[in-house]
Amino acid sequence: MFTRKRIVIALGGNALGDTLPEQMAAVKITAQALCDLIEDGHQVVVVHGNGPQVGMINNAMSALSREDSSQPNTPLSVCVAMSQAYIGYDLQNALREELRNRGFVRTPVVTVVTQVRVEEKDPAFQNPSKPIGRFLTKEEADRQATAYGHIMKEDAGRGYRRVVASPKPVEIVELDAISSLVDAGKIVITCGGGGIPVTMQENHLKGASAVIDKDFASCLLAKDLDADMLIILTAVEKVAINFGKENEKWLDEMTVEEAQKYVNEGQFAPGSMLPKVQAAMDFADSKPGRTAMITLLEKAKDGIMGKTGTRIHS
Repeated sequence: MFTRKRIVIALGGNALGDTLPEQMAAVKITAQALCDLIEDGHQVVVVHGNGPQVGMINNAMSALSREDSSQPNTPLSVCVAMSQAYIGYDLQNALREELRNRGFVRTPVVTVVTQVRVEEKDPAFQNPSKPIGRFLTKEEADRQATAYGHIMKEDAGRGYRRVVASPKPVEIVELDAISSLVDAGKIVITCGGGGIPVTMQENHLKGASAVIDKDFASCLLAKDLDADMLIILTAVEKVAINFGKENEKWLDEMTVEEAQKYVNEGQFAPGSMLPKVQAAMDFADSKPGRTAMITLLEKAKDGIMGKTGTRIHS
């Protein structure tokens, strides 16, 4: 029997492209896949990454401050906010257009510029490791470190890049508004790029020089919205163990216990598949009946029907 599900979908970078023209083309394909689920009656909440986009914005704002000394450097949190609005603008219009093409006259799609609180004492702030922005020479990196206090690290012989912390999300600030929109049947795009990272300073929310992993933010959102499924879309159809080796094995499903065993064995690459599996485990283990899935964007509908993807359950 068909069951309508509330689904939080975390879009990977391949769903958005790397440049403005690429994003305009990519969101049309992304919208088709998402609308397949909406047309089937599922309630869809969308989270997206912002890696290339926030890097582009950060580079542009840095160039402005170099060219005009009266312009202060733009905080990373502001760049994340810009990327949320810019991506949401393209994505919500693509969804609206695709839904109307399918005969849905009422197409309530909305983007929520979303702040996500992190802990000021999160250990990630003591060891910034997430690279952002363009590659620089040693001289350029030193100037940036002196001018703005940025932490710069050499990256595999390709030059120097700014690195920032990637703390864990602990609270979605605009959750009440998001919940109200979802409960009212709106298609909501939220927590873009993992959310704008903020810390609580008494009654003030202060932007943090950090980026939040969008898969962990998607997991938190899915739990807070009492979703039935968390779908993490990436560049592969299924999760594999012994990836790239002769004994490579693609997995149809994993229990949380089995997934933890694979994590302990180092089967999943940090910064790539590992956070996706960890977020899926967290959601699946948070309440009986919850299921997470990792698959390709274009396979999302087949995954819900049990035809493909890797399902993670308790």
